[in-house]
Amino acid sequence: MEAIQVGFLSLLPPIIAISLALITKEVISSLMIGILSGTLIYALNTGLNPIVGTVETTFQLMANRFDFNIILFLALLGALVAVVTMAGGSRAYGRWASSKLKTKRSSLLATSALGALIFIDDYFNCLTVGTVMKPVTDKHNISRAKLAYIIDATAAPICIIAPISSWAAAVGSNLAATGAFESDLAAFVSTIPYNLYALLSIVMVVALCVVDLDFGPMERAEIKAQAGNLGAVDAEVQEHYKASEKGRVFDMLIPIGALIIFSILAMLHNGGFWGDDPAIAGNIAAAFGNCEASPALVVGGFAALVVAFVLFVPRKLVGFREFMGGITEGAKSMVPADIILILAWTISGVCRDLLSTGEYVKGIVEGSAMPAFLIPALIFAIAAFLSFAMGTAWGTFGILIPIIVPVCEGIAPELLVVALSATLAGSVFGDHCSPISDTTILSSTGAGCDHIQHVSTQMPYAITVAACCFVGYIVAGLTKGLPTAANIGATLGTSVVLLLVVLVVLHKLSLKKVKAAEA
Repeated sequence: MEAIQVGFLSLLPPIIAISLALITKEVISSLMIGILSGTLIYALNTGLNPIVGTVETTFQLMANRFDFNIILFLALLGALVAVVTMAGGSRAYGRWASSKLKTKRSSLLATSALGALIFIDDYFNCLTVGTVMKPVTDKHNISRAKLAYIIDATAAPICIIAPISSWAAAVGSNLAATGAFESDLAAFVSTIPYNLYALLSIVMVVALCVVDLDFGPMERAEIKAQAGNLGAVDAEVQEHYKASEKGRVFDMLIPIGALIIFSILAMLHNGGFWGDDPAIAGNIAAAFGNCEASPALVVGGFAALVVAFVLFVPRKLVGFREFMGGITEGAKSMVPADIILILAWTISGVCRDLLSTGEYVKGIVEGSAMPAFLIPALIFAIAAFLSFAMGTAWGTFGILIPIIVPVCEGIAPELLVVALSATLAGSVFGDHCSPISDTTILSSTGAGCDHIQHVSTQMPYAITVAACCFVGYIVAGLTKGLPTAANIGATLGTSVVLLLVVLVVLHKLSLKKVKAAEA
């Protein structure tokens, strides 16, 4: 299948899918309609039969975009959660954590800290944090929507500013390809202080954990949670498991620890840490940068299941037949997430591989004339729009970095680093909050939250942060004549103060609406 140029029509599939998902609150049919609209446009513009060509193109693209390793890892993780629950590990951990984390604030901060610590890969982050922290947040009546937001906001935004991560490697390879930097790692590190979306997302998470400043749909979800309605979609599945009363805290911690340790070891192994390449062997950062995360996660998931079997079955917490049955039930629980993820990959493929959505946006960028000081802000807005439409950060900065570097070198070389940071920040915005982003899907899955509820509750938060970032990048452009430290201080200071002020104002307005509705 050869990509074609269809102009504005290339934007229709994601617009249709996202609009329908937000209107109907049903994501699978919305994604399917979006995909079919894109493959129909492709068929009509390439002379294929409108019906047969649309169907064949859809399923061929679906097969091409399918990542079996991620689907298998989801199944293994679902199985691990099931058997740990059956052994009583989750219940015991929930009791223990509740005795240590005695307040809602401490449990939220602990969830955020765990998300920040697992910075190697965003998929790994989304699913592991949710699995570990659900028993704790449930005890404090924290809505699953709030849990999903914290997981999502400490996944991609953390990975994009972590020098040792799969994301750093992807960004570095794109920077190296431009030939404009002596060290792609040094270039990546220089973008971190200006990556406003990532930094402000972290500030917002901490602020929401420390001070109750929720607003909009999230505040309504939290009010329901305090009344006992957590909005959990995995409750029915959990009820099928008869938890053992003999489970202990280590019955959860050991399998999850095994998942983390074996996944990291597998990443280092396939990244070449113990290989023969002198540029990678023995270098942890280089090995993580060279690794393939998804097959490593499969190894980690399988190893964790083996550890759980050895830990549970001989002690008769779970019988052999029950353990195997738990694997089946746990894998089944992940089927809805699998379907949504496959459809999200497919619609991303429609945009990237069939209709050249990125090329269309690229033409808009190259043809635009903008004042130099507005370059970072406009680049951020374009990257945010593109990543939201395509549901991928990697695809977005992969398209824009080769454009941004020569544009800035020709117009405003002093803004190159800021512009690159704006590109990465905008790319993370879409990956964080787009309904068709894989990390958004995995965050709702890990939290056991309805996907559309997760999208609708976190969207106002993401847009608030993005708006403050836009202002921050204007400040960065206006103050670029200052020394670097002063420029960073002005940019970050303005953005953070603005964010905190807006948070307080929106929270007060939201409280008034809630009180008016109750009256």
